Amino acid sequence: MTVTVLTLLKRREGMSKADFIAYYETKHRLIGEKVLSGWASRYERLHLHPLDGATLAHDYDVVLEIDFPDQATCDACFAAMADPATMNEIVDDEVKLFDRSRMRTYAVERHRSML
Repeated sequence: MTVTVLTLLKRREGMSKADFIAYYETKHRLIGEKVLSGWASRYERLHLHPLDGATLAHDYDVVLEIDFPDQATCDACFAAMADPATMNEIVDDEVKLFDRSRMRTYAVERHRSML
């Protein structure tokens, strides 16, 4: 059964939304692809744009969704990412992009309505 991990991410202070998306999609995404390759079956970034047109600061700028084929693969991937060299590469790039104090990661339990 597929396991989905969802992470809410906020861009770092002073970074524009356009610069945030450009950096994430041209640089940080590549690190994600490298460390998730062979483990995850889906790595998707959902960039959030307020429908009310408000330019106020919002709680999060992107929702990250990662699917794994099962819990054992998810656990093995997170264990592999905990390797100090891998973790340093991830964190060194995250500080250029995110407010790391605001990161929140969740396991997803899905309930779907058929309409």
